Amino acid sequence: MTTKNVNPNVSVDCVVFGFDNERLKVLLIEQKLSDKEKVQLALPGDLIVDDEGLDEAANRVLFEISGLSGIFLQQYRAFGDPDRVSDIKDLDWLKSYRSNPQARVITVAYMALVKMEDFSPEASSFAERVFWQDIEETPQLAFDHNKILFEALERLRDDFVNYKTGFELLPEKFTLGHIQRLYETILGKDLDKRNFRKKILKEKLVSPTNQKQTGVLHKPAVLYKLNHEKV
Repeated sequence: MTTKNVNPNVSVDCVVFGFDNERLKVLLIEQKLSDKEKVQLALPGDLIVDDEGLDEAANRVLFEISGLSGIFLQQYRAFGDPDRVSDIKDLDWLKSYRSNPQARVITVAYMALVKMEDFSPEASSFAERVFWQDIEETPQLAFDHNKILFEALERLRDDFVNYKTGFELLPEKFTLGHIQRLYETILGKDLDKRNFRKKILKEKLVSPTNQKQTGVLHKPAVLYKLNHEKV
């Protein structure tokens, strides 16, 4: 946590999505609590500093808590419910880390899409640990972070359908099975394998490489790459 003068009423929270070729993930932190028997999970976030902009604050906070940097963070919504930080489950952490734990806090939420293979999160500041959590198994989070995450997921789904945003989650080379799983995990529904592959190839969203999978127990599949002129 920064030692500069912080604004007690404005914070930033970061929803960082990843994809492991099977499931959509979100970056979470485990907050340090005075009672070591308790665990409080949250999105990476913190108060802004008085002399910094919101984008600058989001990048700083994400780096200070998780060690991640060089990520494009997009602001997507603000959350200002008067009671968003007054739940009894959050009091222990607030009293330990906020000089004014009763202050009303409006948070500006950011989201990012990353290739998990390119980043190695490391916990610091008030984060006991930082880890990737399956979206489908998201537990109860601190404050209103479940709502913030839900809104980010809805935004991701809309942008994925309308603007093809989301392919950034794929590794540089992938199979048709991997891209189908990306579609399914973002949209939240199963897709017919044959019809999906015909559609993807017809739209020329991907191009085959001259490589196949290695180190797999099944028949190696052809690897593809994004056709950036289409995506």
